[in-house]
Amino acid sequence: MEDSKKLIFVGLLKLAKSSEDKYKNGDFKGALEDKKKVKVILKSPSCDKEVKKIYEEELANIYLSKFDLINDYKKILSDSKRIKIKNYLEKKSIAKYKIGDYESAIKALRRSEKYSLKIKDT
Repeated sequence: MEDSKKLIFVGLLKLAKSSEDKYKNGDFKGALEDKKKVKVILKSPSCDKEVKKIYEEELANIYLSKFDLINDYKKILSDSKRIKIKNYLEKKSIAKYKIGDYESAIKALRRSEKYSLKIKDT
């Protein structure tokens, strides 16, 4: 991986871990802000498919749990249904954010991310 891609990836990973730490400490608004920064970077033209793929693999490791019901449910879902659920959760997150319910907003956003990750066997 070239240096610029590595810098982008390291930045994404730091933001993801920062968001996770803030979430665990109850700073839901801070966790949401970090997630928003990650989304902006992922949508930028400087972030290519290789960086996105590696980031998703690392994100899956952050969210890895022995008892992951979403991962189990994804195994029986079609791709189109999984995308619908992901989009619904993202819209729900935005709606909750607008009314100031940051805890529900970050929970919905985290769930939507889990639906977009590749299925991992535990």
